[in-house]
Amino acid sequence: MAAFVPSHLSHLASTHAALNQFGDPRRSLDEAMRAAETTKERGCEADIQRTAGDIEPMLPEPDVSTAEDHFGRALALARAQQARSWALRTATSLARLRRDQGKPQQAHDLVAPAYNWFTEDFDTLDLKKAKALLDELR
Repeated sequence: MAAFVPSHLSHLASTHAALNQFGDPRRSLDEAMRAAETTKERGCEADIQRTAGDIEPMLPEPDVSTAEDHFGRALALARAQQARSWALRTATSLARLRRDQGKPQQAHDLVAPAYNWFTEDFDTLDLKKAKALLDELR
């Protein structure tokens, strides 16, 4: 199933990063982005960009501006697709980066509006993570 290849490659990149195999995440993410373009499977494109943003600060030579670029693209894609779950995940990831940079107010201002879009299903993992971050930032 070629349609799921981009998403699987993105998950593979996260796994490599978790195992400190940092040559492989970039390669897997590049493949995921190419596969999304080739297969026209755009549904997971925002999450691929978010994953790239999450991985960048973990690399031996992290580039915060590259992470921010990935998060910016992810947010733009999620908003264009009206994919609120992808936007929430990305806002939460970018907010963590801002928190780690010592910018808690910016972090709060990123994740609060995305969290407030939701009116139900607060037991989902993404909403629980966003809520925990918001509570931490207060």
